[in-house]
Amino acid sequence: MNTNPILAGFLAAALGVGLAACGGDPTKAGSDGDSKGDAIVVGSAAFGESEILAEIYAGALNADGIEATTRLDIDQREAYIGAIKEGSIDLFPEYTGNLLLFLDPNATATAPDEVNKALEAALPKGLDILEPSAAEDKDSLNVTAAFAKEHDVTSIADLAEVDGLKLAANPEFKTRAYGIPGLEKLYGITDIAFTAISDGGGPATLKALTSGKVDVADIYSTTPSIAANNLVTLEDPKNLIAAQNVVPLIREDATSEKVAAVLDEVSEKLTTEALLELNTALAGPSKPSAAKVAEQWLKANGFA
Repeated sequence: MNTNPILAGFLAAALGVGLAACGGDPTKAGSDGDSKGDAIVVGSAAFGESEILAEIYAGALNADGIEATTRLDIDQREAYIGAIKEGSIDLFPEYTGNLLLFLDPNATATAPDEVNKALEAALPKGLDILEPSAAEDKDSLNVTAAFAKEHDVTSIADLAEVDGLKLAANPEFKTRAYGIPGLEKLYGITDIAFTAISDGGGPATLKALTSGKVDVADIYSTTPSIAANNLVTLEDPKNLIAAQNVVPLIREDATSEKVAAVLDEVSEKLTTEALLELNTALAGPSKPSAAKVAEQWLKANGFA
């Protein structure tokens, strides 16, 4: 991986004031989508990555003369979808696959284009999605670099050639469609020795993988431990795991061509590797705020 400009920025100098203060009483965006109207209120869920993305959206808009504020930590999807429907927030960084399943629990699409198409059809009146980014935060199957080299593994499909495969994941992986049943149905991988670890791909799962207790581990794709331990995230050519691309969810009455152009440019530059770097920076020893991490990314990518 190339030198991380975000982390380098923190080591080089302390960052200035955060990009956007939390909004008080949220207001609506002006019809022309610029600073002459009321501020666009960007919400986030109650976890670091979502906070960073909200600050990136707000910072990019402000840098282009479109007034934006943030309202962070809105708890679960039920709460913030309700907030955006009622108009107390206007814009939210979402994940395509999870949003689709929230709106349509019976959805079966997994490939990115299929998920996007189904999501557009499932959106309630008054809401829209803009251009999805390439960045994804989702379940991913990982192996150590040594295991990948020894078994010539780069894809989930390659695991079918490994005898006695041992895999660790959350307990539900044993029965869910993207878990053991999907590995058998889509990839023909059978006789998996499954170890259930209830930490969401956290330290216990990582230890099981790096110690050799298991060969493969399910770890969320933007977890800093993937890069820190030089793990190899296996490709998923058959889209076993549904796409979870970061996408701006926005109220139709808050958007404009100018707003969409700014956010589309952000999406164009957001990658899964970038999310990994952002999350790693947020967890760094200086404990920066989400706003400071976002500010450094915006500077590095020409938005500030």
